[in-house]
Amino acid sequence: MFRSPIVSSTLNLFTFVNRNHPLRQRVRKLHISPAFIHIPRQKLKNNILNQATTCKMATFSNADTGDKAADPYYAKNIDTKSNLKEKVEALAKFVSSCKFGMMTTRDATQGKLVSRCMAVAGKEGGDIDLTFTTNTESHKTDELKTDKHTNISFYDNSGQWASIAGEVSILTDREAVKKYYSPSLKAWLGDLGDGIHDGSASDPRIGILKVKTNSVTYALTDGTMVGRLAEIAKGTITGEPAGVSKLREISEEEVREWRATASR
Repeated sequence: MFRSPIVSSTLNLFTFVNRNHPLRQRVRKLHISPAFIHIPRQKLKNNILNQATTCKMATFSNADTGDKAADPYYAKNIDTKSNLKEKVEALAKFVSSCKFGMMTTRDATQGKLVSRCMAVAGKEGGDIDLTFTTNTESHKTDELKTDKHTNISFYDNSGQWASIAGEVSILTDREAVKKYYSPSLKAWLGDLGDGIHDGSASDPRIGILKVKTNSVTYALTDGTMVGRLAEIAKGTITGEPAGVSKLREISEEEVREWRATASR
């Protein structure tokens, strides 16, 4: 069992002073409270662990809501009933319906985040991982070479959305390109007229961005638009949080579990 250095050293001191060691007087010179010395071992351990946990768990907060949920929308809409299969299949269906997502990368020179619209070229890992085609000479590949982390976001006009966090691999081998190549790419890359950079599957400028998903959060709407508007109106009047969607989360552990299952 893991024991922090603070807990270990304190418990050792506790044992030390309770064995009537000849150097007990030296310990007293440290001004340790007698009450501290006589705290039962387990209670002492629990107190220190609780203090350490409190420090580690500290997060930004600007309110104290007591025993009430500080984020009632989340509490009202989070879906805890759907199993992993249902969550992944619904996500894959939604991504396919959107087709286009916003890929966010980090510009290493300035540290700013940049988002670009990208068309989904395919899915892998049981539909949990996404692939995109790209011009390897674009800024996004420079940014991803420096920082492979990305976020792909999807949204539709009914208010449904998905946010996928992952890491990107840049593939340039022709077999990978041929697998996801579309003739429409020529409209984006153009034909430079040199017989090489012609927008075909053999054009060395075409590469594949393979996004290996780490975690996902998405929301699917419930009922009709009229029903959702009614929920919002009711909440505006009564202060009751609107139940307008199924908010779902797929953790890193669940992603790994699903990917392993899909590879069998």
